[in-house]
Amino acid sequence: MGLPTVKSAELEDVEIGLLLTGIQQIYGYDFREYAAASIKRRLAHWLAESEFDTFSQAQSCLLRDPDTFLSLLQGITINVTEMFRDPAFFLALREQVVPFLKTYPFLKIWHAGCATGEEAYSMAILLNEEGLAGRYRLYATDIDEEVLQKAAEGVLPINVMQKFTQNYQKSGGTASFADYYTARYDHAILSASLKKNIVFSQHNLAVDAAFGEMHLILCRNVMIYFKPILKERCLSLFDHSLMPGGFLCLGLKEGMERKKWSERYEEMVPRTRIYRKCYATA
Repeated sequence: MGLPTVKSAELEDVEIGLLLTGIQQIYGYDFREYAAASIKRRLAHWLAESEFDTFSQAQSCLLRDPDTFLSLLQGITINVTEMFRDPAFFLALREQVVPFLKTYPFLKIWHAGCATGEEAYSMAILLNEEGLAGRYRLYATDIDEEVLQKAAEGVLPINVMQKFTQNYQKSGGTASFADYYTARYDHAILSASLKKNIVFSQHNLAVDAAFGEMHLILCRNVMIYFKPILKERCLSLFDHSLMPGGFLCLGLKEGMERKKWSERYEEMVPRTRIYRKCYATA
């Protein structure tokens, strides 16, 4: 009896499965519950740009050489972000959520999947403008240490600042956006006053533990790349990290429709994915 013929696509799926298992065992990054089509597309793009012909050929080097793995990690993670992305969301946050946040003497905020930090800095601007400067600590986390380093530097291309200014104005900004950065050649350096209450830290939503007693958690446009089981893990993680009466903000294509969550959270502002955790939960 001859051996079965394996199609190249099936073989590649096996190679990817073995590679992701190896990455989890060696480096602790678990991408096995990421949406299959999305992770396969990003891996294929990395492979096409690499020196390897197949994932099997790349696997030994990836598992033995951390620098090679870091190049893959940067290809897997999604770091698309901008300041005051979706201005209507930030306007709702300013008008509907901040009045409640002001009732606390000190705030703890978690921005999960912060990428290069633009939305975390946007939050700092909003809070400072609403009289909360010095009354909050913002924990901005991501799986990718290299993008976290960029986030902590707070240096952006100058050519994006016009769009960010428009976003800021539409989100209800009360000052001149130019006051928050210094233009230097082809870069914009964000004000040091925005950085002093932000802690940038590595955190892996797939495997790491919860943060405790947060008043506000933001994780927008991250879980759309996850399989249902990982989405549920993330929602449980946020639930354990959020105090009763706290707020959870998700992306417009993400939600908490399952009965388990709809009984514990209410969408405070319709069609914004801004949820408030009930005080009395089962």
